[in-house]
Amino acid sequence: MGQILVAGGGASGLMAAVAAARQGAKVTLLEKNKQTGRKLLVTGNGHCNFTNRNQEQGKYRSGSPAFVERALKAFGWEDAVAFFEELGIPARDRDGYLYPASGQAASVADALRLEAGRLKVKMSCNTEILSVEYRDGRFLARTGGWEYEGGALILACGSPAAPETGASGDGYRFAESLGHTVETPLPALTGVYAAEKDCGKLAGVRQEARVVLLVDGQICAEETGEVQFTSYGLSGIPIFQISRYVSRALEQKKTCEICLDLWSGRGSGRMRAVFEKSRQYTKDRSGAGALLGIFPEKLSRVLLERAGISLAKKRGDWTRAEEERLTALIGTFRFTVTRCRGYEQAQVCTGGVPLAELKGITMESDRTPGLYLAGELLDVDGACGGYNLQWAWTSGYLAGRAAAERVVSLC
Repeated sequence: MGQILVAGGGASGLMAAVAAARQGAKVTLLEKNKQTGRKLLVTGNGHCNFTNRNQEQGKYRSGSPAFVERALKAFGWEDAVAFFEELGIPARDRDGYLYPASGQAASVADALRLEAGRLKVKMSCNTEILSVEYRDGRFLARTGGWEYEGGALILACGSPAAPETGASGDGYRFAESLGHTVETPLPALTGVYAAEKDCGKLAGVRQEARVVLLVDGQICAEETGEVQFTSYGLSGIPIFQISRYVSRALEQKKTCEICLDLWSGRGSGRMRAVFEKSRQYTKDRSGAGALLGIFPEKLSRVLLERAGISLAKKRGDWTRAEEERLTALIGTFRFTVTRCRGYEQAQVCTGGVPLAELKGITMESDRTPGLYLAGELLDVDGACGGYNLQWAWTSGYLAGRAAAERVVSLC
């Protein structure tokens, strides 16, 4: 029987190796780190949110959303839960976010590693692939001291995000050498830098808000949640969720603004009503005291400064125009985005090999027969909440099974 080579021992690579070996294929997995699953160990802050029950539209971002939907129907979140239960890892459900019951990402990585071992997958760690080649129906993977040969190759090398885990994006180079194009990989699920000089005054503040991304003045994306203000700009889950759109828009030389509605998130109507109702009792308060109980002091000060209201001026002395400017500003607190944080701070990347260059949900290349692609290497990035790992399980499983069927049929 022909051998399957799996390039990369992360989430999608381990899943692909296990899926192929379960079909009886001979599998060799090549990993440049000293152990497999290194990036998997840090997911979910070490707790590993490995999938999510909520699979509504928009959780996966790609140029081919219908392809992603078909793939998820073939191996979705319920299949992932069942798969890991077979390996002795029951899921803990936190409002749809699913974690291993142990609460440890290491248990997921170890279970995959042990299953691969049980299936006699040859795992060659500390093995960096330098180049790949397709010749006479066979794949050659060259390393510093050895050449591996296989009848099928699964590229699951990941993206450049989180380079401290060994990620480098070498897979894009390999895919291009085998005939594929690559949509420029850019940081996603990360914070953004803002041009406003008062960002430093807000560092450390956390505030519920509705977040609206404007690209060239048009609404591009919206999220609601806790925004974290930093010395460089904005962070937090809702910012992470829209960052992939920011990365792509800035690459295209478009302008990006983030508009925060600070009334939202805690009952917009009630907050406004309380602010109005309290006027006569807070008229002698000045500065941040005028917004006491509504916003943190740092945020109150910046809001007043942007509204042009002196911090020494009592609320009872505010002009009607000043109060209208302040209330409008609270609903449209704007920041001009200059760039996203880099690969070092990004959880994933947007971009990669277009799904249109695959034959179908087998994940086989339509450029090079016997080549399969999985995980972050493909142009799919998910929202926070286990979606990127679900894509790793889905694409890895489908690629592994299809590759095994191919090598078996050729024997």
